[in-house]
Amino acid sequence: MYFTFNCLFLLLQSLFTPVEMTRKSCYEFWNPSTYMKADIILGAFIPIFILLEGPKEIQQFIWIQPDIVLENILLQWKNYQYLMTLYFAIDEINKDTHLLPNVTLGFHIYNAFNFHPRTLEGPLMWLSGRNEFIPNYKCKTQYKALGIISGTRSEYSAGIGSLLERYKIPQVNYGPFDSMLSDKDTFPSLYQMSPKDTALTQGVISVLLHFGWKWVGVIVSDDLKGMEFLSHLKAEMVSEDICVAFTKSLKTNWKVQYTSGVGLANLNHHPQVNVNILYGDIDDLLYFCLENKLLSSRRKVWIMAKLHLVYLESVFFKRKDLINFFTGSLLFSKKRNIPGFKNFLESLTPSYYPGEFYFYKFWIDKFDCAPPALLCGRNKPCPLNITLKNKEGENDIMIPSEASYSIWNTVYAVAHAIHNMFLRKTEIGSHEDKNHDRFLPWQLHPFLRKIQFTNTAGDPISFDEHKNHMEIYEIQNFMKYTKQHSYLVKVGEFVSKSPQDQSLFINESLIKWPNNFNQTPQSVCTQSCGPGFWKILQEERPVCCFSCVPCPEKHISNLTDQQKCIACLIQEYPNPERNHCLPKSATFLSFEDPLGMSLACMALGFSVSTAAVLGIFLKYQDSPIIKANNLTLSYILLISLLLCFLCSFLFIGHPNTVSCILQQITFALVFTLALSTVLAKTITVILAFRALKPGRTMRRLFVLGIYNAVIPFCVLIQLITSGIWLATSPPYIDTDSYSEHAHIIILCNNGSVTAFYCMLVYLGTLALGSFTVAFLARNLPDTFNEAKFLTFSMVVFCSVWVTFVPVYQSTKAKAMVAVEVFSILASSAGLLACIFFPKCYIILREPDKRNLKCFKNKTRIKK
Repeated sequence: MYFTFNCLFLLLQSLFTPVEMTRKSCYEFWNPSTYMKADIILGAFIPIFILLEGPKEIQQFIWIQPDIVLENILLQWKNYQYLMTLYFAIDEINKDTHLLPNVTLGFHIYNAFNFHPRTLEGPLMWLSGRNEFIPNYKCKTQYKALGIISGTRSEYSAGIGSLLERYKIPQVNYGPFDSMLSDKDTFPSLYQMSPKDTALTQGVISVLLHFGWKWVGVIVSDDLKGMEFLSHLKAEMVSEDICVAFTKSLKTNWKVQYTSGVGLANLNHHPQVNVNILYGDIDDLLYFCLENKLLSSRRKVWIMAKLHLVYLESVFFKRKDLINFFTGSLLFSKKRNIPGFKNFLESLTPSYYPGEFYFYKFWIDKFDCAPPALLCGRNKPCPLNITLKNKEGENDIMIPSEASYSIWNTVYAVAHAIHNMFLRKTEIGSHEDKNHDRFLPWQLHPFLRKIQFTNTAGDPISFDEHKNHMEIYEIQNFMKYTKQHSYLVKVGEFVSKSPQDQSLFINESLIKWPNNFNQTPQSVCTQSCGPGFWKILQEERPVCCFSCVPCPEKHISNLTDQQKCIACLIQEYPNPERNHCLPKSATFLSFEDPLGMSLACMALGFSVSTAAVLGIFLKYQDSPIIKANNLTLSYILLISLLLCFLCSFLFIGHPNTVSCILQQITFALVFTLALSTVLAKTITVILAFRALKPGRTMRRLFVLGIYNAVIPFCVLIQLITSGIWLATSPPYIDTDSYSEHAHIIILCNNGSVTAFYCMLVYLGTLALGSFTVAFLARNLPDTFNEAKFLTFSMVVFCSVWVTFVPVYQSTKAKAMVAVEVFSILASSAGLLACIFFPKCYIILREPDKRNLKCFKNKTRIKK
């Protein structure tokens, strides 16, 4: 661990201060503040260096000749652009003949410590007027500042705000907008230059949705701004069903401590997370990576949301492992333009700002040489004509960052406010009074609140946090093109005019992902449920972790990750993949259908057989075997059976209103006629034998033909029942969309189910009566007694219709119709076969038995 700690210090030193100061004489130039004399002074607090406070042995290991001041300093050269922007803005204003004419503007710059115990160190030095602070004392009075410029971190502005508020000194914050600092009850003297920006989180969410990343890690700076970003991001994620797999904090305190590895982050514990969102300063990121040994982790895609990461390339220069680790990452940045800034930097030479320590260190770092005025150590003197324009690959400092652009606007805003204050003083005071020391900081507040102007870049500037503005973010991809060189490529853009008007453009063909991904990375807890499936959330797990289940029957899902399957319409059915509804085709028991064709053939065959039997009976109607059982009743029964077979054709074919009514009514009447005829034949047999016995009653009934009244009476009852059925709830054409998967069944609805079953019950009663009477007469002695055949025919008939009831109830659609047709054919065929086939067999196959004389001779021989 001690060795690791030493390496950490060495790495930090290599990142920020590659050149040592090895001679005591160099320390004489050190000054923690920078001052530019002028008529009006502005105070500025910019984080130029950090202090590493570690074990004394390590300090001695790093610094060969430790000095009281420089032994723990690491200079943050990426922030040197802030200084140069301040120099540039002041230089432009002092040259402007319309803004603050005849008045020079200067500054007094102090380092802004991000270490909380040292937050007030710079402001106290500034208030004391020297490089050491004496609370409540002002040692120098000649340097009076009308305002303070500060704030890359909101915590720093809030910390010094409490102190500056006691003196009513205006503080203008150039860092990102923070809602905490906008509380005028707590910070009435604090102004924020950066606009209120809610589009950044929306842009991150848009990128996540574009690539389908639903399971991500979030790493944010451990400060108020980071927590605010995290809160807004999570709120947006919830509305879009994006989940946070883990949240880690970036330490914003650069006081390095000897840690034991407690609370370290191991990104390998989340193998399904391939995308991490980062919101923090690059210094915090580097420390986080080193502290947690992330460079040995599996490569992932980093979405870097904080705008300060525009210096990614320069910080990673000469760090191969860092370049490899972050290759393929995406970066949100705002393209800012400060007119003339690039030319200003390109024209800088070592002779500029002589005696300034920060500027001296800048030339050492960039060119490994020192200005002649500050020549010390082993550094060679810089050529007088050397400029940044001659330094290839050092263009990062010339690209204005969001903070630099904000500093530029801040200086101009304060300058305009001071200018307006001068004009107001001139109007109400003496024109000859040019004593600038009479202006006090608190007098600047009314002019700062009302300040409005347009900068040279064309952007309107004011301190109204509610102003409408369009935010444009460039989405850049971090790429490596050599082992030690990288570059940022613009691959997209996010434009936000309002929360309701946003657009995202990304050219995926330009993006180069980390080397371990052959295509666009996936970052999901569970793979998406494709069409035909719906997702079921798992208990006690985020909404991004779910199970994929096939859609239930008659339902589909045609989108990805549907939370509920969609039911197909009644006239539709799902395809096998259950991702599309298909229209159902209409069907019915047709003659082309194999089942319908079979039933039709059976009905036709039985009809022909019945007609043939009827023909035989007509031809041999004088035969005693035919005449013995009432020829008229036999004809009626044959005709009724023929109608029974023919009525089955009403059930086959496309149903219509007429056929639906005729189906059941015809079936009921012709079967009533058939059963009543069978009953009449049975009664005829009984009366015929009873009439031979003594007694006038049976003989009178037989002679009167009372058995012939059975048929019209029974038919009349069924006719009345059918009439009531038709009058109350007649059958009608209907459709069945549920019985078959891919078809709509066109069929006849019986209307009144009660009437239908009443009809069946009545037929069953007739059949049971006929069976009972025939069973009682089965043993009557006579050669031509057909009571046995009638009894057997009723057994077949009852068996068919008793079986019909449960089968009919358990079937649907075409099968239901087929069952009824089959029952009609089977029961009618049973009557035909049992009653008439034996007689036909005798008539056709045994002609010697069909006359009465033959039967009498045989009877005598037996006797």
